[in-house]
Amino acid sequence: MPSLDAPLILTLQLDAEAQAFFDALRQRHFPPARNYLAAHLTLFHHLSGAELDNIEAYLAVRCRTQAPIELHVSGLQSLGRGVAYTLFSPPTEALHRELQTHWQAQLTPQDQQRRRPHVTVQNKVTPEQARHLLAELTATFQPFAATGTGLQLWAYRGGPWELLRTFPFGENA
Repeated sequence: MPSLDAPLILTLQLDAEAQAFFDALRQRHFPPARNYLAAHLTLFHHLSGAELDNIEAYLAVRCRTQAPIELHVSGLQSLGRGVAYTLFSPPTEALHRELQTHWQAQLTPQDQQRRRPHVTVQNKVTPEQARHLLAELTATFQPFAATGTGLQLWAYRGGPWELLRTFPFGENA
């Protein structure tokens, strides 16, 4: 596949049950006019589309030896104008740091920062709406486990993302 002029986004693919849970909440609580993405856990917001071939080659090799990643959905957090579920996962943090080191020369300042894993289920609402949903979800929250099953590479074209490729974990783990 040739290079792209669009920025690339890298997300952690979630197991089907966790994905369905977060997608349902996002459908219910995200403003419909702005909800054109499935729920996701972003690892990198802006990789260079010009490096597409190199990024895909590296991820294809790297993900073959990566075992599925255990995630602990540990709580909720306010985004000010939205709500997200927080995830605790030392293996995700370690993988993110490894990829940061590998791509250091091309990372934006945002992608050079430490990642705080989360899945946003509401955004772009009033602070009052966000506080209400946070209180509602917190009242019944029970921590649960999820699994990272691979990485997904997307092209950002100013609106909906275009899935370019999924790199499953553990083909040779």
